[in-house]
Amino acid sequence: MRSFDLAPLYRATVGFDQIADLMDRVLATTASETNYPPYNIEKLADGSWRISIAVAGFASDELFAEVRENALIVTAKKADDSTERKFLHRGIATRAFERRFHLADHVRVTGASHVDGMLHIDLVKEVPEALKPRRIEIAKAGVQDANLVEAKAVN
Repeated sequence: MRSFDLAPLYRATVGFDQIADLMDRVLATTASETNYPPYNIEKLADGSWRISIAVAGFASDELFAEVRENALIVTAKKADDSTERKFLHRGIATRAFERRFHLADHVRVTGASHVDGMLHIDLVKEVPEALKPRRIEIAKAGVQDANLVEAKAVN
């Protein structure tokens, strides 16, 4: 796979840091990145999503989720098993992991639940009132507002 250097993009643009960072993240896929654990992202409604991560073999107290700098970071670390067990076949991976999801502006985590081996994290986009579009009334030509006072010329 080819590697792209985005340094010229940083020199030639101002205010497009998020786009450049996004391109860096997309192009920085390495062989060391794994697909473990598998996950789904589903859209529940406009401005509402759910991330579901398959975490078979992990207890709720072994899972951690935090939001830091517009990133949702989900980690898991299996507690040490004090009992020695002998497996004939071990197909359920319970290795530690860290999975990062970059969140857009104004997206916040509303809750998380661990049900039937799945970790569900609910997200919602909440745009502040100051940033929402607002309608501005346009006065019709030739109609005077009753609250306006006519200006009189003084000579």
